[in-house]
Amino acid sequence: MAEVGPKWRDDTRGHVDLMIAEFSEVLKLTSRDGVTVHRDIPYGPHERQHLDVFLPTGNVMAPPVVLFVHGGAFVSGHRNRSEQIYSNVLCYLAQRGIAAVNVGYRLATHAAYPGATLDIAAAVDWARAHAHEYGWNPDRVFLMSHSAGAAHAGSYAYDPAFSSAGRPPLAGMIVVSGRVRIDNLAENPNAKRVEQYYGTDASRFEGYSPVHHINRDSVATFVAWAEFENPLIDVYCAELVFRLAEAKRKSPPMMWLPGHNHTSAIAHIGTSDDLLGKAIVNFVTNPR
Repeated sequence: MAEVGPKWRDDTRGHVDLMIAEFSEVLKLTSRDGVTVHRDIPYGPHERQHLDVFLPTGNVMAPPVVLFVHGGAFVSGHRNRSEQIYSNVLCYLAQRGIAAVNVGYRLATHAAYPGATLDIAAAVDWARAHAHEYGWNPDRVFLMSHSAGAAHAGSYAYDPAFSSAGRPPLAGMIVVSGRVRIDNLAENPNAKRVEQYYGTDASRFEGYSPVHHINRDSVATFVAWAEFENPLIDVYCAELVFRLAEAKRKSPPMMWLPGHNHTSAIAHIGTSDDLLGKAIVNFVTNPR
């Protein structure tokens, strides 16, 4: 982390792969005791519309449930990027008494905007419909997202075209290093990938951006980002915090992660570096 952080932007894709490999090795050493896992459950007909359920072992009465949405620059990524990532996030939550769901969704190669957001909506509906089966509280459903996953989850959480379609409100939204504004700017190394999902008409990008839809009634949100981010992601996370604070007249809970990079921000959860994990659990316990 210390070596690649200052030069993160020189090779974002290569550094992502490096961090996945390195943190997968670290996470092999962590305990997964106290967690029951149900894998590869379909919530829709497409092969990407599958999810994994992580439950606290033992007598936990009607816990909240967090649905995690992975990143991948719109055209790649998987809910199980490795055997350890991103299940590290779900295991961490389940070990602390929170039910967790690892959500897959269609990529730009399968469906253009708003296909992935519709998948998130279907996964949330699935979580509510199966609450009795798995024991979680259907009124305490949270979304958690990373990178491009925050574009999809954020549209569901904030855009009334998706979030108010006859559905109960979310209990909260957690954004970690999220691309919550849509752009195809030259400084964005994934600009062409953005265009594969959203198209090339940049005049539409403002309306597609989760930050555009923030208002005083937006769901309670926790925002975190790393010192060394993919270009503009730190700017957009800061914008999300500002817009939430401006609309609600109070600042949302947030965390800036010194020394961390875009991938370690999520891959380190479950290691001895526990500050972000504790803050997320605190937010799920007390969304505000």
